[in-house]
Amino acid sequence: MRHSVRAALLQEVNGPFVIDEVELESPRANELLVRVTASGVCHTDLTYRAGAGRFPLPAVLGHEGTGVVQAVGEGVTDFAPGDTVVLSYFSCRACATCVSGHPAYCQHGPAGNVSGARPDGSFPMRWKGQPVRSSFFHQSSFATHVLAHQHNAVKVDASVPPELLAPLGCGFQTGAGAVLEAFRLQAGQQLAVFGAGAVGLAAIMAARVAGASSVIAVDLSPERLELARELGATDTFLATEPDLTKTILKRTRGGVDFALECVGLPQVLRQAFDVTRSLGTCGLLGLPGRDNPNVTLPMMGLLVGRRLVGILEGDADPKLFIPRLINLHAEGRFPLERLSCPYPFEAINDAVHDMETRTAIKPVLLMEGGCSP
Repeated sequence: MRHSVRAALLQEVNGPFVIDEVELESPRANELLVRVTASGVCHTDLTYRAGAGRFPLPAVLGHEGTGVVQAVGEGVTDFAPGDTVVLSYFSCRACATCVSGHPAYCQHGPAGNVSGARPDGSFPMRWKGQPVRSSFFHQSSFATHVLAHQHNAVKVDASVPPELLAPLGCGFQTGAGAVLEAFRLQAGQQLAVFGAGAVGLAAIMAARVAGASSVIAVDLSPERLELARELGATDTFLATEPDLTKTILKRTRGGVDFALECVGLPQVLRQAFDVTRSLGTCGLLGLPGRDNPNVTLPMMGLLVGRRLVGILEGDADPKLFIPRLINLHAEGRFPLERLSCPYPFEAINDAVHDMETRTAIKPVLLMEGGCSP
């Protein structure tokens, strides 16, 4: 059985999203049919829109969905119609990496998240009779209804507004998780964050939760740096400041314990690495563009004990970490509302433009008015 729903289709690289009717399958085994109430727009969506995935179009992107379960497939035991869920990344929950507590690095993750298809290669949606890549992060949440896997859904409190829930599935989880899960930053330690977008600002809020003694924010925008201070940064620097690395090293008396690159540019990663102290850790969060640029690092900088690590999804288990972030928000310690900016679903291209021009930090599409299957 197929249902007629609305989805924002990407038909050409860097082209506009076009909202149209598509046909969506009924849930298969282990899947949930979810009526999407909101979906965040993430830098990863824009990177794949620019052709990073290199998969055939048309496609439906979106991977920060939240909504209400409408139906469940065979084998689903933890969810029922009426449950409010946040959708995050897919993991198999059974491979050695997942069992070790690091589902973000699932051995089946590439097939289940960034192929645009289910892990078995099938597509949940059809448009004008043709299959559409419509299982991005096993959700493709730029749609009024989606099929998600029970492994990438998290049951949450229905009283939290959807525009606050949606970004928890990726962007906020990535930034906060890097600090609280990957780094496990302790009270009194120092953090530098390069890039004060949604991911970087979530990391700054998490560092304040952890009790960091010094939180440095670097960005091109004075307005974003001002917001970073309000959210927990103790020091802010414009990225264009001359001798920025030397200034930060002097301010931190030799470097920070942890640094995060949240932009996806080689030169920014090099700056983050250079301000990390010996035995400190520099984390890469930013997704590079289609050209997949390389970075050059000094070998002596590594020999003295600096560590460079890539961090996917904050190295967090969404089943455990998303409820933690919701609790922190309820306590007033993680003010999601300072970052989220709601848009009607029909204004998706305005939301994309505002994100690309850095007018909005975290655009969130509200799906009200969608047709029910």
